[in-house]
This record gives sequence, C-alpha cells and structure tokens, in this order.
Amino acid sequence: MTRSAKTPSQRQLRVGEEIRHALARIIGSGRLHDPDLTGVSITVTEVRVSPDLRAATAFVTPFGGGDGQKIVSALRRAAGFLQRELSGEIELRVLPKLDFAQDTSFARAAVIERILSDPKVARDLDGRSGEAGGAGPEKSNGA
Repeated sequence: MTRSAKTPSQRQLRVGEEIRHALARIIGSGRLHDPDLTGVSITVTEVRVSPDLRAATAFVTPFGGGDGQKIVSALRRAAGFLQRELSGEIELRVLPKLDFAQDTSFARAAVIERILSDPKVARDLDGRSGEAGGAGPEKSNGA
C-alpha cells in the first residue's frame, strides 16, 4: 500500500507536534522582544513538516483576534532566534528551517457558520431533510 504524496508520515506528524509544543513554550515564555509581539497571545495551531524534515511551516493565530499578518511578519523576523531556541528544546539530527503562516481555518469556519445560519439556507436544509426522511407534504385522510 502506497501513501499519497499529500498524506504526512507518522514521523512528519510527530516532529510537527514536537515543534508546535516547543514553539508554544518559547513564544509564551516572553523571550521574544519584538514590539509587534509585545502583549499579544499567539496560538500555534499546527506545524507541517516537509517529507525530508528540512522545512517546517508553523501556522499561528492571535489568541482573541488581532492582526495575524503583523504577527506572522514579526515571527518571520524572529525565525533565526526561534531556530536557535528550538535546537535547545528538541533533539533532531537536522532542525527544520522555520517559516510562519497565518492560520485562516477559524475565519473560514466562521464564514461557513454564518452561511449555515442564514434563514434561507436553513430553510433549504430543513426541506431537504424532510425529503430524505420520506415524509412528504401529503396528508393521509385515514380512508
């Protein structure tokens, strides 16, 4: 059985989780002195590691909202520092080169939720579920 090129291996997933936890500790420790990161709580939602384990993209979002692009830019500026800090936190033969990206999954989920809560869409969904159940609008007169 061959694995799809897009499906990460167990090793990639384990390394990504290890990096995610270490980055969360480093960022939360207050060792970053960038003014764009001062007083901002950052959530590291996921770290995707390349198949050769030489590159990693950390997806981040500001906790409680905020300018995600500004935070990503600041983290990219601090990538060298974070790379050095990671080397003391985790043991890997080769530490992946870090990149950062804004996690937009929460914003996409909010858009989908807003669409699904629209009365027109809810009406359509309710109408479809009635058809699936086999109950139609006809009423039996008992005869």
